[in-house]
Formats: sequence, structure tokens, C-alpha cells
Amino acid sequence: MLRSIDPATGRELASFPEADEAAIETAVARAWTTRHAWREAGLGMRASLMRSVAGVLRTDKSRFAALLTSEMGKPIVEAEAEIEKCAWTASWMAENGERLLADEPVESTATESYVRFQPLGVILAVMPWNFPFWQAFRAGLPALTAGNVMLLKHSSNVPQSALAIEEVFREAGVPEGVFQTLLIGSGAVDRLISDHRVAGVTLTGSEKAGSLVAESAGRSLKKTVLELGGSDPFIVLADADLKTAATVACRARNQNNGQSCIAAKRFIVEEPVADEFERLFTAAVAALKVGNPMDRANQVGPLAREDLIADLERQVTESVRLGAQAVTGGKRIGGDGYYFEPTVLTNVRPGMPAYHEETFGPVAAVIRVKDAEDALRVANDTDFGLGSNIWTSDVERGKKLAERVEAGLVFINGMVASDARLPFGGVKRSGYGRELSTYGIKEFTNIQTVWVGPARTDGASASAPPPRAE
Repeated sequence: MLRSIDPATGRELASFPEADEAAIETAVARAWTTRHAWREAGLGMRASLMRSVAGVLRTDKSRFAALLTSEMGKPIVEAEAEIEKCAWTASWMAENGERLLADEPVESTATESYVRFQPLGVILAVMPWNFPFWQAFRAGLPALTAGNVMLLKHSSNVPQSALAIEEVFREAGVPEGVFQTLLIGSGAVDRLISDHRVAGVTLTGSEKAGSLVAESAGRSLKKTVLELGGSDPFIVLADADLKTAATVACRARNQNNGQSCIAAKRFIVEEPVADEFERLFTAAVAALKVGNPMDRANQVGPLAREDLIADLERQVTESVRLGAQAVTGGKRIGGDGYYFEPTVLTNVRPGMPAYHEETFGPVAAVIRVKDAEDALRVANDTDFGLGSNIWTSDVERGKKLAERVEAGLVFINGMVASDARLPFGGVKRSGYGRELSTYGIKEFTNIQTVWVGPARTDGASASAPPPRAE
């Protein structure tokens, strides 16, 4: 049984039985049958339907936003922004899909040669709960625009959101079978990956989940895209605008109640300005309003599940035991719901959970360093490599430092965010592959070379043909 729990109260909202084998088979067979028609519909038709998806999202934004807030605790203002972002991205894909997927001519020995991008077929999306709509749309919109069809296995604690996403595509007129939600637990994922009708898998989630999916997909030789955890560094150099940096740092750490893979988590500050940054940052965090996420005045709501509170408590308690200082917050908030105080830990050092582990909640770790070189060393001293920030008044210096940051995204003097126009993804244990942009839309395509003879003999080819080895 999949249960939807309101994290603001701890009370059950709804429950749903898991799909049985017959229901799963019906969905997979429908996707398999539909894939050819969706591919042949053409980019123009698919673009028109993506515009309709955007329209449905905007028309019913209030209802969908309220669902996000009630099911996983996201502040209502952020929930509305999430729905709007999905709609904007659907519109952007509609306007740019044809350009991004156009054949690419290549000069060669052929009379004509080019590269084309063909959809792979049925894609399984295994998605998390923290951005219930955005994560699914971020993965789904590029894949669908490219001509793939999709099966969504959403996180077990957001079944209502999962069903609502399918509803959006249905209401937009997207043909039956192009996008389907499967209400299943994680135990059914391996069986789906091994199904010969599933061509690829995209997952956003934990390291453990990513490793299991990659292992399963590897056995079946299936294409995967993995967007996993992050312990994003937020580097503040001595010449930074400290007031602005501290204000953005507060938002960057506590967005979505601190539950974001690309939230800044380790605040790495040069020693000469560390006292002042800590003062400004702590004051901003302490001023955050915590409470019912349906109240538009509140900036931080509950964590999505009760078990997340226990893990955060462990990380904070153990770090303090080892010498960190909780200068604000640091405790669970009593009463109904799964609330945790927005927290700033200072004097964080190697060996502490707050230094090494991803903290998935409103807990910030401040780490002092002696200079920019030391800041880079600490920034890269992690198994993760998703997002990162550099704050400095010398942008050219920031750009040079960015070249040495081991992360998929580096934002200089700004907060890390996903954007349909830019590739999104990480390195190291943050995963591989990219979503969005020209790179993401091609992840689940066959990049096909087309060579048209006869071979040219006029000497106009860019270079001599390579020797034939196969």
C-alpha cells in the first residue's frame, strides 16, 4: 500500500494499492504499442501537445501546488513556482525541440553525411519526492519531445502527485500510453528494467538507489541517466559582497525546507571575512519563519517524512559532539508534523557528518579556510559533484577558479538552479548524464550516422579518409 502522509500534521491523506503484475504488464504493453505512433507523430505535433501541457499546468496551478504542499510539505509559494517552472519548460521544449533535434550535417568523404537523433522507445523514470512535479517533468519533457514514451515510477510517499502528473498529460490530449504512472514500490523496478521493451532508465535519487538501478541496467545493457545526491560547496572569498552572499546563502540552504540535491550545504569561507559572514548568515537563518506550509508567510515547512528528522538529528548531534557549534537551531520542533529548526553549524571540520555527508534538511555547515586554494581543496573534498557556488567581486578570478571545481554546475555570484536552456547533472557520486538543454534532449536518442555515397573524388572532403579497420 502506498500512503500519502501530510508532513505538517503526520496524518494520512490517502492510500493506494500497488499495481499488480497484470496492471504493470498492461501499462508496459500499451507503452510498447504506442511508441511508434508517438515517434511518427512528428516534432510539430509533439510541440503542439507540449504547449497544451503548459496550458493545463497553468490553468490548474493552484490545485496542483496545494497538492505538493499537502503531500510533501513544500511552502505553498515554492509549490506554485514549481508548477510554473514545469509549464515554462514545456513551452520552451515546444519552441526549441525542432531546433535541438535537427539533423546535423557533417563534412566527410560522402556525397552527403549527417547525424540524426532517433528516439529509443520506452523510458522508465524513477523519481524522488522532493520536487514531485519538477523532477518528473525535468526528465520527461525532453524525452517525450524527442519522441520517446515514458513510464513513471514515482516515490512511494507522493502517489497523489504521481497520478496528478499523468492527469496533466491526459488533459492536454497526449495520446494514451505516451505517459503513464505506475503505482509501484522499489521492488518492481528491477523487473521493469529487465523487460526487453524498456529501452532506458532515468533516475533522480540517492546514491544507493542510483547504484542499484545502474547495476540492473548494466546487466540488461540499458542506457541510464542518474542524478544523485550533492553536498554542494558555497565558496565565499574575502572580496565577496558579504551581505548579498549571506542573503543568498540562507535561501540556497533552506529552499524546499532544505531538501534539494542542489541546495548549498557546505559554506566554505575565507578566514578574514568568516566572522562577519557567520554573523550575517546566522541572523538570516534565525529570522526564517517556520510553520504550516500552507501559510504564505512561512518560509520553511516540515521535512517530508519522519525518518528524515531522525537522520538529521544524528548528523547534527554527532557533529556537535565532535566539536561543531550550533549557533542557531539544531533541534526537532515539538508538536505535530516533522519540523526541524533551521540550523547553522560553525567550526565544522573533517571527520564530522556535517563535513562529509549530504544533509537533507535545513542544516548548514560553515567551514573556515585560509585562502582560495584551501577553499578549492575543501570544495572538492567530497564524493559528490553536483552544484557549486563561488562568491567574489573579481568575476574573472571566479571563472578561473570554476575551472578547477569538480562539479557539473558552477554558479558565480548566484544561486544554483536548473534551467531548461542549460544542461543539468553531476560528476563523481552525483551521477552521470545530463537533463535539459541540447544535451539532455539527446540522452535517450540513437545518435545515428547517415553516409550517402558515392564517395567524393573531387578532393573537397575535409581530410583524407581514415584507414579501414572494420
